[in-house]
Amino acid sequence: MSSGDRRKLTEVVAAADSRLRPYAREAPVEGDLDLEVPDPDRAFTLEAVREGYLLHYGEPRAFERMDPDLQLLAGDALYALGLERVARAGDVAAIAELSDLISLCAWAHSTGRQELAADAWRASVAALAGRGPGARAAIPL
Repeated sequence: MSSGDRRKLTEVVAAADSRLRPYAREAPVEGDLDLEVPDPDRAFTLEAVREGYLLHYGEPRAFERMDPDLQLLAGDALYALGLERVARAGDVAAIAELSDLISLCAWAHSTGRQELAADAWRASVAALAGRGPGARAAIPL
């Protein structure tokens, strides 16, 4: 995790609902995906949505010790936190891409094709950095 990623994830934790802070890790765990994009709102949103995704489907980087129900609700809250940031900026393209990403990941996990979620993440990061067509184009439905 680059220092920029760590700063963004720390920013996400600070912006999250105060009721989640008791579950925040002192130091975020190394991530498995490069989320670097030049736009700061998109970068924040990617970190929030990634942590929300990990709370739903994996091992979160910034939170721990949550029961499964709280973990699911916290994931939803972080999805909303991230999307709110790009919505406030009027970034309709980012909202559309992230909506596709979230729904495609849910579809991949619900159909037992979790490996496609990683492809969706890489495609969305590339699209949000201006380097690709996005998750919808990358995932065969």
